[in-house]
Amino acid sequence: MTTATRTQCIQNVRDLPSPPLIVMELLNIVDQDNLDIAVLAGKVSQDMALTAKTLRLANSAYFATAVKVTTIHQAITLLGFQNVRTLITKAALTGCFPERTCKGFDHTVFWRHSSDASVAAGILARHIGMHPDIAMTAALLHDIGRLVLVSCFPDEYARVLARYHEHGGALIDAERDILDIDHAEAGELLAISWNFSDTMRLAIAGHHEPDRHGVGFLAALVHIANAIVHQLASSDEGHELAPSVSRTAWQALNLNDEAYARICRETQLAIARLR
Repeated sequence: MTTATRTQCIQNVRDLPSPPLIVMELLNIVDQDNLDIAVLAGKVSQDMALTAKTLRLANSAYFATAVKVTTIHQAITLLGFQNVRTLITKAALTGCFPERTCKGFDHTVFWRHSSDASVAAGILARHIGMHPDIAMTAALLHDIGRLVLVSCFPDEYARVLARYHEHGGALIDAERDILDIDHAEAGELLAISWNFSDTMRLAIAGHHEPDRHGVGFLAALVHIANAIVHQLASSDEGHELAPSVSRTAWQALNLNDEAYARICRETQLAIARLR
């Protein structure tokens, strides 16, 4: 990334509205075991706009239940805390990034992929005996830099998407070619601006390069969760090529072919239940 591009992106990130404080609290307590759900539900409920958006998502087809969800506390009871944390985060972040500003970028598809990656990360985390919440949250946010680039450089990112769809290859390479910055770098700048934990920041920054020195174990887990979801999507669409998985990440999670196949199947079933 050139100095000029980095400076411009940093300034644009600073101009973006910050999420509500309750969302920052939710993002920074993902690894705590003594959460008071009633207190957190009460805090979210004080923000009427955020509550309305969250409940609308909770009652959408993606999280359809037999009972209409009318309160945050009821949503937690019916859907589970992690699912509601995901809904609250999505509801808040959609207000930070304007939609329909970039030709060819579909926010619904973006959030579907992010949510599916979160599901895969939770399954991976449980497989290796790790607390799933922080893994799921990191996976939910792993591509947040794409929203930064779409919001800050809509015309240029439309060119990125056009090149990617025309020539194929990796989206991140098209970003670097046209913008001289990629979504992992932009996501890290946003994480710094919004005071995410170092663990979360590095997972976002390193999810495409988990072998990069210092990015940490969580980046390896998110990398594989992302690959699983892309592989499942490619299979559904009839594509033969699956995304490559970093050998470093594979070894960090101590995976083998049998375990990976089992995790893929479990992820596919879990995502299907949420459709």
